[in-house]
Amino acid sequence: MHTPPDDSALSDALRDARVRLERAGVGGAEVDAELLAAHVLGVGRGEVQAAVIRGARLDAADRARFDDVVAQRATRVPLQHLTGSAPFRHLELRVGPGVFVPRPETEMVAQLAIDALRAAASPEPVAVDLGTGSGAIALSLATEVPHAQVHAAENDVEAFLWAKENFAAVGARNARVAFVDLAAAFGELDGTVSVVVSNPPYVPDDAIPRDPEVRFFDPPAALYGGPDGLDVIRVLSGVGMRLLHPGGVLIVEHGEWQGAAIRDLLTADGWRAAATHRDLTLRDRATTALRP
Repeated sequence: MHTPPDDSALSDALRDARVRLERAGVGGAEVDAELLAAHVLGVGRGEVQAAVIRGARLDAADRARFDDVVAQRATRVPLQHLTGSAPFRHLELRVGPGVFVPRPETEMVAQLAIDALRAAASPEPVAVDLGTGSGAIALSLATEVPHAQVHAAENDVEAFLWAKENFAAVGARNARVAFVDLAAAFGELDGTVSVVVSNPPYVPDDAIPRDPEVRFFDPPAALYGGPDGLDVIRVLSGVGMRLLHPGGVLIVEHGEWQGAAIRDLLTADGWRAAATHRDLTLRDRATTALRP
């Protein structure tokens, strides 16, 4: 086993980490190495980059901690599980085992919901996030549309605990999270909601994700949505119709191949103007529809 010296150049440690992560098949190995070093040192990534330029060194204890987290990342433990946090829009959310790690592509789904909520003809519009997970979408709505009231539902115990922690940390007074079955969520709000948004499980049961970080570490309940991936979306269609007022907006994230099927599903259920929207990579990412 390699034993590092009493101290070592930060640049050398980062180079060794990048090589190790690349050999393990980790995409963006250089970025991950810098973020892991930032986590170990308790600084930002920019400060790590500046420290390299200054010729900074790691003491033996920090080098050992750094090598340990790099070794874990090389086994494809998600970066966010090692750092304990995930960025989402302007938020830093606590994440770990038992909760879906929010993805950058979901930020545009949140933007669709934010835009619809800001456009609502009410001084205090109401939004509902169904299956909130870490709370990423709901907390983005609450903090970026502060005159709205945001209600989030989660039906998985472990995910709910992470959501509660994030709601407490953000401290948005206009947001609440409840542990409740999604089909029965917030009956007291029926017919009063302006925006219903969800990032549901939508992976077909037999479509096992390729990336080990997803396959082995994201909760199955947050990934798989039945034989065609649309089981939960069928439920959301009914719940959205119950919660939304006429003209209210339903926004559902989905896989890039599912837009047409979801538009057909929603149209058959009576929704109007079903439309699919692309993310920044030009992949179909979300479908919206209006309650008649």
